[in-house]
Amino acid sequence: MTNAAAPLLRLSGISRTFGEGVGAVTVLRDVELEIRRGEMVAIMGPSGSGKSTLMNVLGCLDRATGGRYEIDGHDVASLSDDALAKLRREYFGFIFQRYHLMGHLTAQGNVEVPAVYAGMARAQRSPRSAALLERLGLGKHLSHRPAQMSGGQQQRVSIARALMNGGDIILADEPTGALDSHSGLEVMRILRELHARGHTIILVTHDPGVAAWAQRVIEIADGRVRWDGVNETPRDVDAPTRGGPGDASSSTSTSSASPISFASSPASPSPPASQRHRLARWMSGWPTFSESLAMAWHALASHRLRTGLTMLGIIIGITSVVSLSAIGEGTKRRVLDDIGNIAPNTITVLRGRDFNDDKAAEIRTLLPRDAMLLAAQPYTDSVTAQVGPRTVRMRFGRLDTDAQVHGEGADFMRANGLKLARGRSFDESEIERQAQVALLGENTLRKLMPNGGDPVGKIVLAGSLPLRVIGVVRDRSSMFVSRSLNVYVPWTTVASRLAGQQHLESITVRIVDGHPPAAAEAGIIRALTRAHGRKDFFTFNMDTIVKSISRTSQMLTLLLSFVALISLVVGGIGVMNIMLVSVTERTREIGIRRAIGARRQDILRQFLIEAVLVCLMGGAIGVALSYAIGWLVSTFVPQVAVVFSVNTFAAALACACTIGMLSGWLPARSAARLDPVDALARE
Repeated sequence: MTNAAAPLLRLSGISRTFGEGVGAVTVLRDVELEIRRGEMVAIMGPSGSGKSTLMNVLGCLDRATGGRYEIDGHDVASLSDDALAKLRREYFGFIFQRYHLMGHLTAQGNVEVPAVYAGMARAQRSPRSAALLERLGLGKHLSHRPAQMSGGQQQRVSIARALMNGGDIILADEPTGALDSHSGLEVMRILRELHARGHTIILVTHDPGVAAWAQRVIEIADGRVRWDGVNETPRDVDAPTRGGPGDASSSTSTSSASPISFASSPASPSPPASQRHRLARWMSGWPTFSESLAMAWHALASHRLRTGLTMLGIIIGITSVVSLSAIGEGTKRRVLDDIGNIAPNTITVLRGRDFNDDKAAEIRTLLPRDAMLLAAQPYTDSVTAQVGPRTVRMRFGRLDTDAQVHGEGADFMRANGLKLARGRSFDESEIERQAQVALLGENTLRKLMPNGGDPVGKIVLAGSLPLRVIGVVRDRSSMFVSRSLNVYVPWTTVASRLAGQQHLESITVRIVDGHPPAAAEAGIIRALTRAHGRKDFFTFNMDTIVKSISRTSQMLTLLLSFVALISLVVGGIGVMNIMLVSVTERTREIGIRRAIGARRQDILRQFLIEAVLVCLMGGAIGVALSYAIGWLVSTFVPQVAVVFSVNTFAAALACACTIGMLSGWLPARSAARLDPVDALARE
């Protein structure tokens, strides 16, 4: 039996610190607080006082750093993630200032989500959600999406969602903050009615007018409870005589007087079970497959363009089997074109024995005098000393992006075969005085200055280092050249201001036209070995790479036998990348689902189903396109025979499903591991 006089929520010495070390910030400090069942409490405080963090701790969206938090006598610190999810799903109801509704679901769909994760059958949850919305005056808006409703209506949908599984404890974070005065008054009346029917209401607000509705007011400042007392003059409102938001379905409502169950977090671990029993227990906690499939379908259908682009790689992979000849010819021509775009007479000197030398980073003997030595050789056309590239956050105005900052010498344009689009390059005097100047690549320019305009003379930030733009470098379009965002800076500036070093990381030497690259490479090795006293470097000869590519192009026909498999793998990588982007874009949605009771495996399953569903649809379309292309080839090119089999189609679909599982696992796991409080905080 639960002691009715015992506190429902008890915080003893609670603290919450974000970050570690010198950058740590303590938001809550030694909070002592008790909230009893059936109370209506307002937690007040200015912005930054810690009241929202306190609400997150109370609602099990966040864990305290120190102290003890008990819910109905149970220590929250001892509960598993699944047990916390059960608490949020079945006992807590959250009402957020910004509503936090899912835009692709209807009002009724949003209200039903907690019940889906609770395993409630559609036949039960549909009438309950409809009744809740009807009681809140939204009976005509069941099929409306959030964008079709006013702020007050959306907040009422949020209240209905909080009550869907019972909502013994209602946590309302600035419930009227985004509403006009009339809508705010209606919301507060609803909360007062819920309190009158036994719900424990916790308001978090900075507005004294909202706090006036509560029976008890707690003031918090600088992370500490400064005052806790009874509201002597609570705002009065006519109490309902019958009906109310909390009475939508008495058969499914959780009695506010009943003890909270923590059955999902046993006191002692169970003995190991067989694999079959573990799988059955794992599956039994999830919503049914049809429910997960429906949620995944809604998510995909609400982003049709992204879904189509995600399927594109799979479609290409499946249909590529009947297009080998055309793909081979196109690939061969692209290789030859790319060879023409790369300067074939450059040799790069790098530290270490080869690219895989673990000790290369410890070598400090590649110095500016080595670049001067190589510049004096008879076979040298131009030389550039290099430091980097370094990945640095570039900023201009309100825009920022990651870019590769290359420390280069004064002749880097010619040595690397680059061309100016506008402006000028830096000179030897700017190298010597470590000038804070930069040339932007065209892709970088488009990223930082999407509206166009002349960038010359503008100031951009590389991390915290200001750089004045003096020119723009044309980006080379080649499959062998990185398409990353590039910024070119004097190597002395990068070495001293960004890297904190005096040595070089590489030297690029352009050979005089007509001089044998192999002889030049041998001369470079002799000169530097003599200067260093040993060979602690290696050379990368572009001419060797070009010759290797030329030989490889003769084998393309044989290699194209694997194009279908490679295309499918690439398509799977595309699915993974876009699903990862989807996780980022849908972080707030994931936070909402976690806040209303979704467990990690629920999120994992939904994203896995989405990935498999995308790949299966792409595979089906690819099979249809393959058959259509085969029919066209057979019709218009009779000398080419095309043979299909049921096994080929089945294997293609099975492969698509497998790729969906493999490519979707990492994004799904990434989504499942998001903490609800962190996910909700992101936009």
